[in-house]
Amino acid sequence: MSNLGDLNGKSKTQASDIDNAKATKLSGKESTPKIAEALLKSSPALKNVLGAIDKDNATSRKIDTTHLLTGPGVGGTNQKDMASFKFWQTQPVPRFDESDGVSDGPIKIIDSEKVSKKPDSLIDGFEWATLDLTNETQLQELWDLLTYHYVEDDDAMFRFRYSQSFLHWALMSPGWKKEWHVGVRATKSRKLVASICGVPTEVRVRGQKLKVIEINFLCIHKKLRSKRLAPVLIKEITRRCYLNGIYQAVYTAGVLLPTPVSSCRYYHRSLDWLKLYEVGFSSLPYGSTKARQVTKNHLPSSTSTPRLRPMEPKDIDAIHDLLERYLRRYDMNPAFTKEEVVHWLVHQESSGKEQVVWSYVVEDAETHNITDFFSFYSLPSTVIQHPKHQEVRAAYLHYYASETAFTNDMKAHKDRLLMLMNDALILAKRAHFDVFNALTTQDNPLFLEQLKFGAGISQLHFYLYNYRTTPIAGGINEKNLPDEKRMGGVGIVML
Repeated sequence: MSNLGDLNGKSKTQASDIDNAKATKLSGKESTPKIAEALLKSSPALKNVLGAIDKDNATSRKIDTTHLLTGPGVGGTNQKDMASFKFWQTQPVPRFDESDGVSDGPIKIIDSEKVSKKPDSLIDGFEWATLDLTNETQLQELWDLLTYHYVEDDDAMFRFRYSQSFLHWALMSPGWKKEWHVGVRATKSRKLVASICGVPTEVRVRGQKLKVIEINFLCIHKKLRSKRLAPVLIKEITRRCYLNGIYQAVYTAGVLLPTPVSSCRYYHRSLDWLKLYEVGFSSLPYGSTKARQVTKNHLPSSTSTPRLRPMEPKDIDAIHDLLERYLRRYDMNPAFTKEEVVHWLVHQESSGKEQVVWSYVVEDAETHNITDFFSFYSLPSTVIQHPKHQEVRAAYLHYYASETAFTNDMKAHKDRLLMLMNDALILAKRAHFDVFNALTTQDNPLFLEQLKFGAGISQLHFYLYNYRTTPIAGGINEKNLPDEKRMGGVGIVML
């Protein structure tokens, strides 16, 4: 489940104050030291949420673990109604208090012959549906549900606004099946009131290749949030995956559930600072002025990487080879086919659909080999009830790669990424984006702070369903800051 990130765009100082406030809020109810210690181990950044205290103090404090399990400070409308800790205790996911030394591998061996051929019953007045996203009416129904009932920030100022082109892109990748686009309808009105979706792919976890389903768009109509539909939706898509021979899943959430394989932090680079300030996304730092902030975030009008150009279909073989080698450097990474590279990276101009993804390559002048590439995608947010602005156009860093990663010269690699990513910012600005978002995944700690990305206050937790492995680095240290020594973990991008 992709997460909203930090739509408030708080400064580092504000983020620190908020995190400390959360830590105070968490005190007062008891939890076992063993679980608290496991929580800290699963996410180094969680120490920041608990006030950056050391492990011994953390595990001796009175901490309300139930708050941690549902996402400290996420609260309100920003929660995805993921279900209670009680539900997750019944699922094949690692426990917080699990002992060390467990081997990597599936948690539960599934016998597909014993999987129920029928879904569990829903509460009276509702029934299961399988969405056909090739049908414009049903695509519109899913768009309506997500547009008005999906993730908002805590202050109800912003809400994700997926385009129909984005939904096609996100949910109809190679190998997709409509039975993995699950809906719930009201029996009488036929209105779509809930959804959960998935697409198939392969990921490598410490070199072990797994067939997985990527889970996304768990959404429940606001009036039905008390009906406990989330666990039923999760169980239903799990059942459908089991029947199709897929026994593992990968998903993300802003809430803390049992048990993250990794945790990363959101970072934001202002492209149109004044607009972001006007809508309440960015704040004016103490002692600064609007003019100073605009100047600080100014970008050149021209890119600086020689031989940089938009990616073309003729580049597919070269990009697939470069990306495959580059991604294998991470502990958890996607094993893309060429068909998936085409789908996820190439904008089909002939389709007439709204552009969702932008990709650029660097071609060597002499050999004509592709030495570098980067990509970003569009995911705007509606600005709720603002007199001047209707949306914030957000670009999200997608996949990238550079041959400099294989030179064993970290400085050269860092310098190259600084140039490439600065050009990505320029191109996103040229495409009229207002903000450029990134996580501390991939090699991002090499350039986030240098390129003036601001730290968000939100974490994104990565999860594996029915698979156990030791924690994977999320690019952040115990102070919740980008750390080059903590790279090399997460190489997968979840929409």
